[in-house]
Amino acid sequence: MNKFQEIKKEYDALFELVAKNLPEADKSAFEGFYFDAVTKIWSGNELYSPDYKALLDAVCGDKYSEASIRAAMAGYRDLNVMFAVPAFFSAFVANVRKSKPDLVYRFLQKFNDLLVGSAAINGDFTIPEANNILDMVERFRADAYVEGVQISRSFNNFGKVTEIKDDSYVQEDDQPAAGAAEGSSGSDDDEESFEELMEELDSLVGLEKVKQDVHSLMNFIKVSKIRKERGMKVPAVSYHLVFTGNPGTGKTTVARLVGKLYHKMGLLPKGQLVECDKSSLVAGYLGQTAIKTQAVIEKAMGGVLFIDEAYALTDDERDFFGREAVETILKAMEDHRDELIVIVAGYTELMHEFIDSNPGLQSRFNKYFEFPDYTGEELMAIFRRFCERNGYRLEDSAENRLLGSFELLYDERDDHFGNARTARNIFEKAIHAQADRLAGQEDLSDSELELLSSEDIQLALKDI
Repeated sequence: MNKFQEIKKEYDALFELVAKNLPEADKSAFEGFYFDAVTKIWSGNELYSPDYKALLDAVCGDKYSEASIRAAMAGYRDLNVMFAVPAFFSAFVANVRKSKPDLVYRFLQKFNDLLVGSAAINGDFTIPEANNILDMVERFRADAYVEGVQISRSFNNFGKVTEIKDDSYVQEDDQPAAGAAEGSSGSDDDEESFEELMEELDSLVGLEKVKQDVHSLMNFIKVSKIRKERGMKVPAVSYHLVFTGNPGTGKTTVARLVGKLYHKMGLLPKGQLVECDKSSLVAGYLGQTAIKTQAVIEKAMGGVLFIDEAYALTDDERDFFGREAVETILKAMEDHRDELIVIVAGYTELMHEFIDSNPGLQSRFNKYFEFPDYTGEELMAIFRRFCERNGYRLEDSAENRLLGSFELLYDERDDHFGNARTARNIFEKAIHAQADRLAGQEDLSDSELELLSSEDIQLALKDI
């Protein structure tokens, strides 16, 4: 039995556990959940490995193209998309919580092991992958708790972490080398000039006020450098930032660019981005949180520490571990003023509450960048970019239909509006619908393989 078949066996065991206790479990939904989970994990490593498609072929059949795998990874990596617990899990927990509650833990154990094996399929298991798995399992645990089942036991996979293996990834000119620091986005120092980075910023869809704020910040840094060179007084300011707004609005992408720009302007020695959230910083026992947080800080040293959903660290007054993480970060910001920049991000109102919760945060974070929701036209532009990046084009009637749907989604949006995540999900569904439509045909032309039809878009929009 090869390594792909072994993962397939673990996958089948997990599906059987669910199917036995949830008769209405839908296999296609389960496969979609697995695809979302593994692409979220693999997104931590920046580059694509051929073993990813080989594994999905073994587990799900030849349903996912290399393009769709790359698109899913890019969506998780670039658009600040968080993994969502599938709906069938809540139904599963509700069905077994009274008669067989231990099955919930068995599910999490099997799920954890399946993800670790899937992460290591190309020969390595990195810290970003371990963090992604920890985050996913914690989300399942939280969902189980809401459904009435408390899981006190946890899974620590960090002892299995290995070095990244460069030769297992496909190297591309427009992506960081696989040897970049784990958990970080390389700064590409020798390849990207300051002007090119600013052009990349300006090319982002929407975010006009954010772009203006970044330009203004860079201008201030430039003028401050000139004053310093001439022996003039330079105002003491903080370059740590608060990014506010809903998920999927490009906060991670802009943070990555800001780190590189800070490096080009001489504020940071490296400029890499290390992304984390509460699960990456907080441990379950007294004294361990400071150690875990310090380990993340060490990886970010010389660059940017980007903390997503930072408000979660202080939203519970009884959570001493979260506050311990904050104090550890504040100390590092003071001790390493010239080596570390921290950017915190999350929902607007909650981020203001977070900053107000601690005088140390108030003194260090006074620059706020607000990331607005994408309009219908901007979502359409994002969708077109997904198409261009992956070699697809839209039929004219499909484009008109999609634009109308995006505008309606924007007009009727609520707190759960997915922003760019919505565009990515629709793109994923559209290319799967196209594959189903073309799979039975022979002698397909390149034009047919590139075209997303109105029918494909209609199917993609069905459950949105």
